[in-house]
Amino acid sequence: MKLEGFLNQDSVVDLSFFNFDNAVTAAYFADADLKILKVNPNFRTFFPVLGNVSKAYFPDVLEQLGVPSQQIERFMVDMRERGMVLIPRVDITINGVPRVFSLLSARTRSDAFSYLNGVQGQFIDRTDEWALRQERQALLEEQIRDRETIEAKSRQLEHLAKRLAKYLSPQIYQSIFKGEESGTSGHARKNLTMFFSDIVQFTDLTESMEPERLATVVNSYLSEMSVIALEHGGTIDKFIGDAIVVFFGDPESDGDTEDALKCVDMALNMQKRILELQKHWRKLGANNGIRVRMGISTGFCTVGNFGSELRLDYTVLGSPVNLAARLEGMAEPGNILIDENTFTLISNHVNTKAQETIKPKGFARPVKVFEVQDFKPGQERTRRRRLSRTGERVEINVLDASDIAAAIEELRQIQREFEDEHASRPEQNL
Repeated sequence: MKLEGFLNQDSVVDLSFFNFDNAVTAAYFADADLKILKVNPNFRTFFPVLGNVSKAYFPDVLEQLGVPSQQIERFMVDMRERGMVLIPRVDITINGVPRVFSLLSARTRSDAFSYLNGVQGQFIDRTDEWALRQERQALLEEQIRDRETIEAKSRQLEHLAKRLAKYLSPQIYQSIFKGEESGTSGHARKNLTMFFSDIVQFTDLTESMEPERLATVVNSYLSEMSVIALEHGGTIDKFIGDAIVVFFGDPESDGDTEDALKCVDMALNMQKRILELQKHWRKLGANNGIRVRMGISTGFCTVGNFGSELRLDYTVLGSPVNLAARLEGMAEPGNILIDENTFTLISNHVNTKAQETIKPKGFARPVKVFEVQDFKPGQERTRRRRLSRTGERVEINVLDASDIAAAIEELRQIQREFEDEHASRPEQNL
């Protein structure tokens, strides 16, 4: 015998719904046909626009609340197929104020009371929670935008720094961009070894070559000389057309003697590299090749930033600078001239040949001049790798000494192409 015959239906429904009467959610109970039998006080508080919803069809209530038809259809399908519904977000505007709810509903069953077989559910107000989520999402998106902006600016600065690096000697570049300001701030009096070089009869070369070929020759020359200067620790001051100015002893110094020896070693290696590239430059149109003269002097100079508020140049001033330029202008093509101060520092290590004493323009006293020949036996420095080879069948000349690994890989690729071509040919009868 069923108990429902002895108990009042409304009382049993009220009793089963007792916990929802005091819930903070908007709870409802509907029969199996989705007609609303009971709602708690918060349901009426949340949705005053509905009025009395007793016996109302729940999907119609959802439509009256402005729930999108797709969500209503989802409610119906899930209730029919699964017996339960969970819609995480339902946007409902109440008295002109948009709010966010979650809708949870499930079918109920009772073997003792058939009228408790229906659908029980609740709207949970999550407006504040979703507002916090949106605020957090906005913060995250702002952080992402900020990070992307920072990364973009960092890439721009890195690109700019790389471009600027081409206009600065690496030592000066590091001092500026790594915050090592002590090496480039203010001015200092230092004992430096100065180096000047230029191409002999460069004006004739510019008049006899097409601009593009001239640029290729000059850029390859300056590139190769720069690589050698940096390998020996020199600070590249500037390029003046075809002329190169390098100094040793700032921002770092290995001592006066070692600075002078490194400068002379650099000059000798430059002359050797120039000889290696003669055939290449002739092929480009420099019919007589390129001959370079060099001058070196040692003495105290003032080093630091010179210029205007609009443009500064980190460079050196002093009589050794002028003397190196004068010696370079006096040198024969392919020769290196040094002054007496440099000779005193390197004479135990380098063979030299005394030249006539001169009195350069602007100097009060005569200057002894010496021609550098080569390092003495047993005093040789580590030689640079020869970058040209001539065999019985093949002549190799590496034109870009800054990337030997790439040159080797290029040779391997050429080897593979020759081997593939040879393998594809039919065997020849000898």
